Amino acid sequence: MSSVEQREYEVEKECTYKELQDESQEICKYEQLGCDRMCEGLSKISGKWKLKLLYLIGYEEVIRYGQLKRNADPISHKVLSSQLKELEQDGLILRTEYPTIPPKVEYSLTKKEMGLLPMFDALYEWIVTYEIDVEND
Repeated sequence: MSSVEQREYEVEKECTYKELQDESQEICKYEQLGCDRMCEGLSKISGKWKLKLLYLIGYEEVIRYGQLKRNADPISHKVLSSQLKELEQDGLILRTEYPTIPPKVEYSLTKKEMGLLPMFDALYEWIVTYEIDVEND
């Protein structure tokens, strides 16, 4: 092996080692958090309706209950109310009630939830990149 080839091999080996170090640091980040905490975090947004509701609220920025109900159709009032209460209790959405007749209630994202918006961007990129057929999957 010539000295040039030897140097190229060493550079390639260094890059691979650096990539492995970078990957191990990423793994360590998740290991430090732990599976239980990761699952706990995921449970805050899991379920049939929560992600859809968060997406709809984020898309509109401020949305009234009736519009949310129409956009999330075929969700029932009972399920919509319970999911919104859970999201509010977890600090992901803000419920603003106005003292009018009929009552006016608006929902918006909290700062805490806005931290999840990059997840929606990543999901969008994944769907587009891999041509995911969301209608037939």
